[in-house]
Amino acid sequence: MPRIRAASVAEHRTMQRDALLDAARSLLSEGGTEALTFPALAERTGLARSSVYEYFRSRAAVVEELCAVDFPVWAAEVQTAMERADSADATVEAYVRRQLELVGDRRHRAVVAISASELDAGAREKIRAAHGGLIAMIVEALAELGHEQPRLTAMLLQGVVDAAVRRIELGAAEDPGTIADAAVSLALRGV
Repeated sequence: MPRIRAASVAEHRTMQRDALLDAARSLLSEGGTEALTFPALAERTGLARSSVYEYFRSRAAVVEELCAVDFPVWAAEVQTAMERADSADATVEAYVRRQLELVGDRRHRAVVAISASELDAGAREKIRAAHGGLIAMIVEALAELGHEQPRLTAMLLQGVVDAAVRRIELGAAEDPGTIADAAVSLALRGV
């Protein structure tokens, strides 16, 4: 009987943590950084505010956990789109388009919502490493296209993607498809 009880407690804690992360995604997506507070997390999940602190020590810790959980899923979706491509050009296009398609996804919005300055050095390093993994995914295709410095080109390409992401998130006059088309054109043909 004690084993079942221990498993139930562990399952309960996992469910509570997942509920807190889901509530954090919603809050960040709906209202940005100002909306992510421990009282709001408590209200969304039905937990006492003191209980939220049992799971996370700070807002930065919540965001760090969101990045750890959500970024690999997001990167896998980009990787899958790239694997379906039949040429280096198509791989670059898939890399750009899939990231821009994911902008509306709550997982992406939540991670972007808090600026890196609010995170401690360890959290910022984890996010940088995750982005480095994303950039590494496109290096081979850029080498196939003849870029002499494919890693540098990959970092610059990600800069184009990041600029397009910001444009979409700002609700620019252009629709997201037009922004994606322009980003792909820039990536494949330059200016």
